[in-house]
Amino acid sequence: MVFRKLPGVSASGMGLRLSQKFVFLLFLSGLVTLCFGALFFLPDSVRLKRIFLSKTEVQAVTVGSENDVREHPKRPGKEQEHLRGMTPAKGDSKQKSLNRKPSVSHEEDAEAAGKAQEDTALSRSKPESASEKATSADHHGASSDAFSFKKFQKCLLKATLGTDGGRPADPQTNERREKVKEMMKFAWDNYKRYAWGKNELRPLTKNGHIGNMFGGLRGASIIDSLDTLYIMGLMDEYNDAKEWVQTSLDLNSNGEASLFEVNIRYVGGLLSAYYLTGEELFKSKAVELGEKLLPAFSTPTGIPRGVINLGSGTSWSWGWASAGSSILAEFGTLHLEFVHLTELSSNPIYKEKVMNIRKLLNKIEKPHGLYPNFLSPVSGNWVQHHVSIGGLGDSFYEYLIKSYLMSDKKDEDAKKMYYSAMEAIEANLVQKSPGGLTYMAEWRGGILDHKMGHLACFSGGMIGIGADDGAPEKRQHYLDLAAEITHTCHESYTRSTTKLGPEAFRFDSGAEATATRLSDRYYILRPEVIESYMYMWRLTHDPKYRDWGWEAVEALEQHCRVESGFSGIRDVYTMTVSHDNMQQSFFLSETLKYLYLLFSDDDLLPFEDWVFNTEAHPLPIVRKSCMQNEATEETTVSE
Repeated sequence: MVFRKLPGVSASGMGLRLSQKFVFLLFLSGLVTLCFGALFFLPDSVRLKRIFLSKTEVQAVTVGSENDVREHPKRPGKEQEHLRGMTPAKGDSKQKSLNRKPSVSHEEDAEAAGKAQEDTALSRSKPESASEKATSADHHGASSDAFSFKKFQKCLLKATLGTDGGRPADPQTNERREKVKEMMKFAWDNYKRYAWGKNELRPLTKNGHIGNMFGGLRGASIIDSLDTLYIMGLMDEYNDAKEWVQTSLDLNSNGEASLFEVNIRYVGGLLSAYYLTGEELFKSKAVELGEKLLPAFSTPTGIPRGVINLGSGTSWSWGWASAGSSILAEFGTLHLEFVHLTELSSNPIYKEKVMNIRKLLNKIEKPHGLYPNFLSPVSGNWVQHHVSIGGLGDSFYEYLIKSYLMSDKKDEDAKKMYYSAMEAIEANLVQKSPGGLTYMAEWRGGILDHKMGHLACFSGGMIGIGADDGAPEKRQHYLDLAAEITHTCHESYTRSTTKLGPEAFRFDSGAEATATRLSDRYYILRPEVIESYMYMWRLTHDPKYRDWGWEAVEALEQHCRVESGFSGIRDVYTMTVSHDNMQQSFFLSETLKYLYLLFSDDDLLPFEDWVFNTEAHPLPIVRKSCMQNEATEETTVSE
């Protein structure tokens, strides 16, 4: 290259000026680099990054400090079981507050934050949010793969509400069904009168309860009741609930929520309400809320943490969980709802998240084929070898067989996982008492704890609905095992003074199906035993299951019904009951719904078309080929 000499300027002078400019520019660029480097790498720089980066590009995962305190919303007792609705005992400081300690290092958080940035960008890369996309596409036909409610209805094998709303021909059975309907109306009317918009009713003090489980969301009893009111034909009450969702359900909360509880109650309740009614309102709310749960999956393994701030998207593990672990029954109870979120939104991210969980579980070693209750979301390794079909583990197994059934029996991976788990459960946990009662013990590092929780009593129904699809030679065996487990749970009711079952019962020191500890003697309107009655009735039509259900109705009326609603009781072994002043939302969603179905004909929410989530919200079987055929036929007609 040849430099031309400028007039009046010597070559040496020109070179000097160019070198000065070069040094100045070099200094200036270094200064800018230093400033921006400090901006991005100084501690707590995430807030500063938000000045320059959009919110979707930065999704930090935070955990609490040692000084932070969280109350476990389920059961913050000694064993920290996954038991919903337990109120801490007075005087037990350990139950009232538990430290939430850091569960990951700064380096691990940086890795998680990077993953969060990638995931959030994926979920929000389009101009519209997933919920907006689902709504606008359905209204305007903007997307060829948008979910069509009309196509969905054509793919159902039977009428959802049966030929006559499931009304039984037998007068006595119908009278019992009407009694359950009256109980629902009584519970609902009192909730509306004294606690409208709150999460649950306190029937003794006649006021509402909010709690800290739902991250600032309100109306848990309303969302949980939508489908129950609808299938019972309580249309005035249903319309009041729908109006509240339309006008008052605010999803822009900034509180700290249980991922598990928000999913099964709110997302599940809204999904179910949409599939039953076709109301777009419920679909858009479900997808909008589902999107707010996605940041919980932003961990090194993709295993979500148990607590999420619905406003900021930050998440952390429960303070009581060992070494910052995630809980099997929590991260394992997302599959049904998240598959349907993908169906409705046409956004694959929801299904991808839960399939990633399954992929990791298939990869890691399982002690004796069992799934322990605690898993690190950072390392992907088991933290403790505690196995339970009750609290902490329960609904993980339920969602395996139900994922298979909900896939129209196409999800072979879920099927394999379920039946392999059943083999391990039978080999290690299923026990027979000296009195001949079959029960599910708990497994603690190879040592059996001969205790069965009320929550584990769902397993009678679970084993029953899985009987048909295992090895043909084991079908009757599974039905027999389901019947034996359900019988044992019924015994836990009949051996109490109130004819209601305790929170947990034992099979040691001469006790059989009886609570031997004062802390296990309460009943909080739980549904699991009645749930198994309903399933076993549908599978066998043995009239004893309806008789057992009616025994439960009479006990609820006698001991739990108070002037302004229904309340749990503190001791099932005394006739002078002490009420706990709480009408749980799952009493409306599960207990009363299962009783109503028990006394209805099988064509009300037929099993050929519907699977219930763990909060008893019915979700439809996904028939991909049918939906695609309907879409093809519709396109051909339009052409």
